[in-house]
Amino acid sequence: MLWYVIQTYTGREEQLVKMIRRKAPKDCYGECFVAYYEQLRDRRQENQVHILRLFPGYIFISCDDAALLFQQLKAIPAMAKIITAGDFMFTPLYEGEAEFLLNVMDPDHIVRLTYVATDGKNHVTYLSGPLRDCRNCIQSYRFRDRYANVRLTIAGEEKIVRMGIILNDDVRRELSYGKVEAPASVPEKYTVPEPTAPARSFKEGDRVTVIDGAFEGKEAVVRQAKKNTVTVSVQMFDREILVEVPAESIRILA
Repeated sequence: MLWYVIQTYTGREEQLVKMIRRKAPKDCYGECFVAYYEQLRDRRQENQVHILRLFPGYIFISCDDAALLFQQLKAIPAMAKIITAGDFMFTPLYEGEAEFLLNVMDPDHIVRLTYVATDGKNHVTYLSGPLRDCRNCIQSYRFRDRYANVRLTIAGEEKIVRMGIILNDDVRRELSYGKVEAPASVPEKYTVPEPTAPARSFKEGDRVTVIDGAFEGKEAVVRQAKKNTVTVSVQMFDREILVEVPAESIRILA
């Protein structure tokens, strides 16, 4: 099935999803949902996890025949009123856009918090969570506000969206839920997911390739391995340069 985005008024996204799920024939589409993300906020000296809309004014839907789906929706009186009023834009997603979104969201269509470790100087040394496999899309971090600005495209249009992060100090605290825009039942307390360990450890002499950052695509040799970072030597300008990179930014050469 191909993926499409339907643009509507902010605040009416879930109303539109419920209408489609209730009225549209089940065999003319696959999934239909609103995307959300978690963000950690400090409210009156209490850390709360809020679940907010990732793309205000957008819903996502999959189908095999967009023209048929559009006609089916127009046949629904309530939907026809929305379409006629011009509050409805039906746009296909480009190749890879839907795959990216589905990879960073969980089955409830929520981008969960990404655990971020730093060196104390706002240099990220390790990621565990949705942002781990798309770190090249991160434009900047707002550590104080606990989110990253992520650059991506939806229907060919570039957007900067927020995705929540959680730091080591936050993991030690008890967290509760705050504002929840998603139509989901939540427990009284937020359970912090355990950070996943790096895929493997490295040892001196390992030949590796750098998979992201300034030296992406370069072959290198491990000179020193620490807990979360690795010092590698990269050949540039006829000389060897030593650089320290996050452990998840390199892979062993086959």
